[in-house]
Amino acid sequence: IGKGGKVMVERSGVPDSASGESLDDNLESHPPFAAGEALSCNYEVTEHLHRSNDYDVYEVYSRERACSCIAKVPRPDRLGERKVRRALLREGDLLYNLRHPHIARAYEVFDTPRPTVILETLTGETLAYLIDESPKRMALGEICHLGLHLCSALHYLHGQGMLHLDLKPSNVVSERGMAKILDLSLARTPGYGRPGVGTTQYMSAEQAAGGYLGPAADVWGLGAVLFEAATGEIPFDAPEDGGYEQLIRRAEPVKTYRRVPPKFDALVSACLSEDPSQRPGIPEVMASLNALA
Repeated sequence: IGKGGKVMVERSGVPDSASGESLDDNLESHPPFAAGEALSCNYEVTEHLHRSNDYDVYEVYSRERACSCIAKVPRPDRLGERKVRRALLREGDLLYNLRHPHIARAYEVFDTPRPTVILETLTGETLAYLIDESPKRMALGEICHLGLHLCSALHYLHGQGMLHLDLKPSNVVSERGMAKILDLSLARTPGYGRPGVGTTQYMSAEQAAGGYLGPAADVWGLGAVLFEAATGEIPFDAPEDGGYEQLIRRAEPVKTYRRVPPKFDALVSACLSEDPSQRPGIPEVMASLNALA
């Protein structure tokens, strides 16, 4: 969510996983709903905000609430895919039943005339936008404040028996000093996962390899977010050959890019340890961030 409440989610232009066309080309071949069209009897499209590989995100006007909301729906060319429909409804049900100040709320979930999740409108900016657009790096105190909010959300989510598995700057919104996590489309219970499910640059080593996924996988994601917030750099690239850098090397220390307290550098490095058993737990991360704040 960017200035004026607009979603500033990145659109990479990489090929669509199903069709082979870029997201920009897909917008032309399968146009989203136009402003003024009815998404349902209670919601009218105000603006199309974002397209991902499976979903469209709109700003909509709610007649019932007499205000703007955010709607997430399958893309027109994905509407008939059961997996896409089921995943969205599952995410919506999860968000609807979560109650935490640092997790975006879902107001309503319905499956007709098309699967739709109605979300609260956030008027802040994504962390990705803040990192990219800020003329200087975030202060360490701000980073620790951010980290504590993310830890709080993850602690709650893990207590509900769920993992996020896609923590990254574009899935974090900062609004009036409050950080909120977005997008639980990959959220699931702990257990073994298929290789490569997640965002290449931010997924844990075990996500990339297809190992057991537990809370430590989200600690890795947290470490990646703290790394980028502090340095303006991503800890790992996405190689053109489709491999995973996190399986062949460790992340460089934060101090390679910026002078930071040794304890902060050590904390981020520990979060990004290849071995999940060597990563700190969320309470330990919170204690370290509180001491540094």
